[in-house]
Amino acid sequence: MKLKLTSKFLVSLIIMAVVLTLSISFFSYHVSENYYQEMYTYRVVNGSKTIAKMLPLEDVKEIISENGDETEAYRRTFDLLNDLKKEGGITFLSLIVPQEDRVTFYIDTCVESMGDDKKNQLPYGYTATYEESARDEADLKRYLENWEEFSHGEVSEEAQIVDNKYGYNYTAVYPIFDEDGSPIAQIQYILDMQSVRNRLNMILYIMLAISSVIVLIASFCFFSYIKRSVTKPIVKLAGFTKEVTSHGGLNQSKIELNTHDEIEELGNSFNKMLEELDEYINNLADVTAEKERIGAELDIATRIQASMLPCIFPAFPEREEFEVYATMTPAKEVGGDFYDFFMVDEENLAIVIADVSGKGVPAALFMVIGKTLIKDHTTSGKDLGEVFTEVNQLLCESNSEELFITAFVGVLNLKTGKFRYVNAGHEIPFIARKNEKFKPYKIRAAFVLAGMEGIKYKSGEIQLEPGDKLFQYTDGVTEATDKNNQLFGMSRLEQTLGKLADKTPVEILQGIKADIDEFVGEAPQFDDITMLCLEYRGEPEASKTVDLSLENIAELTDFVENTLQAQGASAAVIMKMNVALDELYSNIVKFSGAAYAKISCGVRDGSAYLRLEDDGIPYDPLKKEDADISLSAEEREIGGLGILIVKKSMDNVEYSFRDSKNILTITKKI
Repeated sequence: MKLKLTSKFLVSLIIMAVVLTLSISFFSYHVSENYYQEMYTYRVVNGSKTIAKMLPLEDVKEIISENGDETEAYRRTFDLLNDLKKEGGITFLSLIVPQEDRVTFYIDTCVESMGDDKKNQLPYGYTATYEESARDEADLKRYLENWEEFSHGEVSEEAQIVDNKYGYNYTAVYPIFDEDGSPIAQIQYILDMQSVRNRLNMILYIMLAISSVIVLIASFCFFSYIKRSVTKPIVKLAGFTKEVTSHGGLNQSKIELNTHDEIEELGNSFNKMLEELDEYINNLADVTAEKERIGAELDIATRIQASMLPCIFPAFPEREEFEVYATMTPAKEVGGDFYDFFMVDEENLAIVIADVSGKGVPAALFMVIGKTLIKDHTTSGKDLGEVFTEVNQLLCESNSEELFITAFVGVLNLKTGKFRYVNAGHEIPFIARKNEKFKPYKIRAAFVLAGMEGIKYKSGEIQLEPGDKLFQYTDGVTEATDKNNQLFGMSRLEQTLGKLADKTPVEILQGIKADIDEFVGEAPQFDDITMLCLEYRGEPEASKTVDLSLENIAELTDFVENTLQAQGASAAVIMKMNVALDELYSNIVKFSGAAYAKISCGVRDGSAYLRLEDDGIPYDPLKKEDADISLSAEEREIGGLGILIVKKSMDNVEYSFRDSKNILTITKKI
């Protein structure tokens, strides 16, 4: 069953709206949950710690000694803990002494005004085994871990989160030490978190409601806009082309599209071509005039087709991240090959190269439709497999001539170098890594466009690094034939590319065309020859050079913070980078003997990087043995602690000495 373009778009928009609503709501829930968890963890941990430190040691010793409940210290401490429990809204607050397999309660607070039941208060000296007290295996494990920490005098800075059939609470314990630093008792601090959970659930419901309304309104407005400006003109254009190719009547055929974009340009091109063809048909009697008109019309068609392909180079002189160059040499006046490249948004560049079956005007017309549909559907953030799936369906709906298109579309993220692509029956590309030769990049090709309805296309991804090049072409290159019917072939293409790997995209395409012309000689050209080469250069690196002085540290940390923040690094990563910069730059100033230092930084391949260069004496800090932090400050050898901190806080640290410079590079995943 065929679905109209509007129906498909509406279904996909509904799915996207549902996914977006759920994503926003659950993200808000997760953020709130983390916030409350951090807040209440801090409260119980610091609460237990504060209470443990405020209790007089002599009072605690009296309480846990024999008949301690009869002492004034017991009554004073009992009243204090009850007051703290009441003022702090603490669920359970106890003075306990853990043992290897049991725990003894010496004070168990009970505030009846808070709803505490006097019957449930544990009496002085009450002892419970871990086996009796544990509600499940996880609970028992926590008791045993607490005993291990207590017996070794360790202090835990983490709250124990219990969530089972008996309730949801946060628990923290903090030891009380005697004069020798040995633990003699613990403060147990417990908060019931059920009310917090109820509050989180309410946040989730509210966010679901709010995001549903916002997404619904936005989706309706977007759907209305797309239906008016894209789908209706395309449906009108598809019906027009079907009517023209089926019934003729060129003199009455004209389409009016007022979209003020490429679709309107496409309609105007159709009108212009049909006017010229109509003039040709009405003057068939005069053979000479007929030939002249045919030549004139084909010349117009050639100019129209050429005008639809990017032909001004350099294409984007203001962009330093890449260079792209393409050529198309038709076998006839108009061809079925086409290429395109355009900025999807500020960060993404799209390239297109395709080959329509057949030659001449029908292929050229179908080429115009295919090119326009591919460009209109290639939008920011949209999966390329989905783009080809939609374009294929539209081409199948208005393909009375049963033409088809082999096509390759790629979108390069100019910040990350990620190159997403989709291949519909087209040739495989060649890729040259920096300072290496071109090699064919073997990818699986899906079925051609307009060949069959209902095809689902999938996209792939290639990681390009600065200096890498990509070469794509149509089969007119490899199938160029000499007078002996020998093909140019993949092997010769790869050999030719191997000689040109270090050239610019313009020089590469010129070199290949020259080699094809030399191979073909006087033999006629049977197929269109289209080529495109893209070189990824990456974003310009941010750097700063300063004279060596400790006074420049503030200026350098501001430079690093502004640069990394602009490229999407988090505040935590920026802080760690600046701590490392402070340590490394200080060492250069104090010990290198250098006159200057150059600092470069940025974000690449999912990591923030910082590179320091100086012209000082050669010194590799990574060869120095790490400082032994288990020793006291008096016992430890001076030096090495700073670089150890850097190595511990970074994901990677590298040193090299090149061109009479010390070069130290650190990276941290973002």
